[in-house]
Amino acid sequence: MVAYELELPNELASVHPVFHVSMLKKCVGDPTSIVPLEGLGAKENLSYEEVPMKILDRQVKKLRTKEVASVKVLWRNQLVEGATWEAEADMMTRYPHLFPSTPILA
Repeated sequence: MVAYELELPNELASVHPVFHVSMLKKCVGDPTSIVPLEGLGAKENLSYEEVPMKILDRQVKKLRTKEVASVKVLWRNQLVEGATWEAEADMMTRYPHLFPSTPILA
């Protein structure tokens, strides 16, 4: 009486089909936030690799003894609102193609 079982297609066989009614929430649909599964590159376990598309912004935070540079990254299959702040040094190491040859001024 307090659990729902979903009938899922075979592609989603790895997803647990039963959930408790306390997990239900009212949904007000926003068609612009729907990400199509086609072209997403989802693996069998329904995970996918996020790929950065471009750097939107840069900031430097001053701590007591050092400065930490961060970049705002727009990820593939995400809206601009879903952009995240990442450590600039880490992003430069992993995705050097996103950075121009001349440094961006803060």
